[in-house]
Parts: sequence; structure tokens; C-alpha cells
Amino acid sequence: MHIPLPEPQLKRILIDDKLITSERFDALLDEAERKNQSILDVLVAQGIVDANYLGNLVADALGVGRVDFSNIAIDKELVQLIPEQTSRQRQAILFRREPDGIIDVAMTDPSDLETIEFLTQRLKTKIKPFLATTDDLNRGFSVYGYELGQDFKKLIEDNIRQSLSVRSKTIEEAAAELPIVGIVDNLLSYAIASRASDIHIEILEDSMLVRYRIDGILYEVLNVTKVIHSAIVARIKLLSGLKIDEHMRPQDGRFRHQIVNQVVDVRVSAIPTYYGEKVEMRLLDATQKPLSLEELGMNETISKIVNNNTKSAYGMILSCGPTGSGKTTTLYAIMNILNKPEVNITTIEDPIEYNMRYVNQTQINPQAGVTFASGLRALLRQDPNIIMVGEIRDAETAGISVQAALTGHLLMSSLHTNDAPTAIPRLFDLNIPPFLVSSVLNLVIAQRLVRKICQTCVYSFEAASDIRKVIADQLKDVGAERAEAEMPKIFYRGKGCDDCGKTGYKGRLGIFEALEINDKIKKLIGTGSFELEALRSEIRREGMKTMFEDGLEKAELAVTTIEEVLRVIRE
Repeated sequence: MHIPLPEPQLKRILIDDKLITSERFDALLDEAERKNQSILDVLVAQGIVDANYLGNLVADALGVGRVDFSNIAIDKELVQLIPEQTSRQRQAILFRREPDGIIDVAMTDPSDLETIEFLTQRLKTKIKPFLATTDDLNRGFSVYGYELGQDFKKLIEDNIRQSLSVRSKTIEEAAAELPIVGIVDNLLSYAIASRASDIHIEILEDSMLVRYRIDGILYEVLNVTKVIHSAIVARIKLLSGLKIDEHMRPQDGRFRHQIVNQVVDVRVSAIPTYYGEKVEMRLLDATQKPLSLEELGMNETISKIVNNNTKSAYGMILSCGPTGSGKTTTLYAIMNILNKPEVNITTIEDPIEYNMRYVNQTQINPQAGVTFASGLRALLRQDPNIIMVGEIRDAETAGISVQAALTGHLLMSSLHTNDAPTAIPRLFDLNIPPFLVSSVLNLVIAQRLVRKICQTCVYSFEAASDIRKVIADQLKDVGAERAEAEMPKIFYRGKGCDDCGKTGYKGRLGIFEALEINDKIKKLIGTGSFELEALRSEIRREGMKTMFEDGLEKAELAVTTIEEVLRVIRE
């Protein structure tokens, strides 16, 4: 987050508003510099202020208006007066023309006189700057993405025609030809503009299929002739350093792609299938900073539980859920809280998804003998205070992790279970004795990712009786029955608009449950006659809310839809 206020002025305003002391601000400023983060990101991550408050604070200090594109329409023709590259580089977007001809411009820094002068000269008219957050601007930049989408298929079709007219001698030559290069670049650019997290390139009997995963859902974006498939795959292999002539074994690689001033790390996996090779590309923002617990979607109660458990000197914190539920992102958020000068944090991951300053991160490499188990053994000789293991997959890794957590290390990892309580029997299955599980386990977090309602086209509706019955049945299943009078009546959906690609959803966040291992639960786990239902009954008595209840609250607050919550809970 960028905010155009000198640090002394920001400090004075926060102190005057009694939000922070001078000493605390100075300490957080040192922490921000050490982590190479903005002081604003640290203030938000620590829960001292929220992004909305900071935006209003700066707008008032600069004497400009504040713009929020979730409820202000953008003039699509006006936007096109400035090319996307220029708009992104200047961090400014045209969004409205006033009756007197003045053009309103959203900027992350309304005090940037050079950009104001540039736009005035370029547009030959007066401009009026407004403050916008980075998220606001990204919402505005999606207009360019929409225009790209309109031309995307035409660009691909043109490149395919050119590709078919070129007679390359070898597959390497075909992969280097401009039409094939253009197709791959367009696939990546459109994916980034569409906020896709993954690109799937699949070979069928008679065609090549391209699908994007956007907000967790796969969408078909292209179905074209299979003739170009081998050249497309070869191009991606060239970029990611894979063997072009190897078609019968899985291969993994990565490369970096830049579009305008946005840099994306692309993780590539190629595997043989019945009709040829399938390629999957995971897109990771190279500049992405770890999110705060609140940005992940944790409510105040769960955030407090997590923060309290980060103060433990030893023990184990587990993040649970199926593949793609955001477990690793949660572990990075916790590591960011723990990342202080007095501790040594080491990780063993597959893959390293985000680069964290002052954290020693190791990528597993089975071909070189570096597995989770062997890597963890090596890390224990590096004098760590805190260890993050990307995933506990087998009994050997589980055993070493438990021993590390028992001998003075705080260890974090992920585990594939449906909810928090089932992490306990899962550890038993991995040959960890009950008395060790009760001794070592501090906290289990379980989560799913739900799509957020697009705030540009959100609307409310009264829940029908069938929806209320489904909710009642689900609450009964998790042991949280409610009287009819307490059942929610109003829910929300998105109508679908240009801003969200007509889906009604934009972005994702987590729904969570947190099982804190207190003395009562330790006794239940440590007995030789452990029963999962007895554990569930105990945590219900202690008031722990389930993921479904957390999702239901978010659905009532217009953050997500009740259909989305039910979808992820039942997966």
C-alpha cells in the first residue's frame, strides 16, 4: 500500500487520534524497513488501522476527494484516452468527465505534480485528482482487461492463421516463430487481466482446449485446432527450461512474465496424457506481500487466537483443508507476524510461492535427494527458532516434525483434512502416539476459500424456505441448531457486470475455524480411547464456531453468497 504522506506527518496524525504511541510507531517503522515493507502494510497487518481509514486520512490531509470504484461507474471510452501501459506506470486512471469538461483522475498519489502536468498536457484540458487505493486502481484497470477480452479470440485466431502458414523444419523453430510466441503471450496477458490463478492447456482428440481458473472456478476460454498444440507446449517448455524432446515423463519448471509493470512468476507442470501433453501454469504475483490475518478473512476472535499462539516458544500449528484452500497463504501470514530480528525462521517448501525477506526458504528437490523429511533434518542443524514445513505428507515427515516441535522449536505445517478436529486422528494415522499429539499440538486452523460478491453489482434478496431449510440442516449437522426466529432472512448476490466478468463474484477470501488445544482437549486426545465425537462435543461446549458458521456470518454481511458457502463446505 502506498500513501503520499511523510512518515512524521502520518505519525503525528495517528498519535493525535490516539491510535498509537510514539514508541510503538517507531518500533513498527523499524520492522517495516527490516521486512522491506511499507509502514502502512505493517500498520494494517497489526490491526492498528484499516485501509479505509488510511485512505480517508490521506484524502483529508491532501484536500482531495476519495474515489471507490465499487460504487462509482467508470467511463469506458474515457479510460481509453490513456494507454494501459501509461496508466499503470503513472498509477492513474481516467474515470469521469464533468459537465465543465474537467476530467476526474484516480491516483494513488494525488500530490504527484509531474503526472498531473503530464495528463493535463496529454489531454489538453484541466484534470481533477482523486485519491484511490491500489485495490481501487486495480478494479479500474480491469476495464482494460475487459477490452482485451473483446479482442482476445481475434488475436489468437490471427496468430493461428499465421502459424499454419509458416513451414518450420523443427518443433524448436516453430516454438520460436512470432505467431506461436504471440499466442502464448496473449494467453498469459489475458489470464492476468482476468485475475486467473491457473492456465490449463489440454489436448483433446480433435482440438486444443484452454481453461482458466478464476476465483477457484474453471472457465473454458478457447477451443482451437490441435495442430498448434505441440508448438505451444514447446514454447512454454523453452520459457521454463524444460526438455522439449521429453514427452513421456512429467516435468516441472518456472519462468517470469512481465506485462506492463506487473511481474508474474509462472510455475509450469507438464504431464503426458492420452492424446499428448497437458500443461498447467500457476500464476503468482512476484510482488505479492504476505497478507494480514484480517485480509485473509479471519474474524477478530480467530485472529486473536492465532496471534496468541504465535507467542509460544515451541509446539505445532497446523493449517488444514483440501488442495487449493489457501493453507500456504495462511502459513505465510503467520510467518510474517513471527518475522522478527531475534528469531531464525527456516522453511522447506514445494514450491516456494512467495519470497520473504529474512526467512531462509528451501525448495524440495527429490531428484537431488531433498524431500520434506531429509530437508527438515538438515534444517534442524541450522539453529532455527521457527520452522515451516510446506506439507506433512507421510509418517517420516510427521515424526521429525513432532520431535522438532517438542525440542524447543515452533513448527508450522499444513495437513489435508476436512476440518480442524479430524487433524487429530490424521496424526494418529501418521503413527504419532496420542500422548505426543496432546503434548505438541498448540493450534489447528481449518479453512476453505469462498468467492466474494462483486460490490459493484451486489443486491439483496429474502431467503426462500428451501434455503432456510438447507441452512438449518447444515447447522444441525455441525451441532449449532438455531430457532426459526434466529435464522437469517436476508442474503446477497451479485447480478453480474463488466467489473466481475458477468459472474457476480470478484476475488476470494477464507472461511475459518480454529481449534485451540487447551488442557481439557489435551486430556481427551491423550487418552488411549480417543473419540472424535467426544472432541466435537467438547469444542462445541467451549463455543468454537465451525467454518460453516463463519461462512454464514460472511453471507449475512454481503461478503459472499450462501450458495458459495454451501458449495465449499460440501466439497
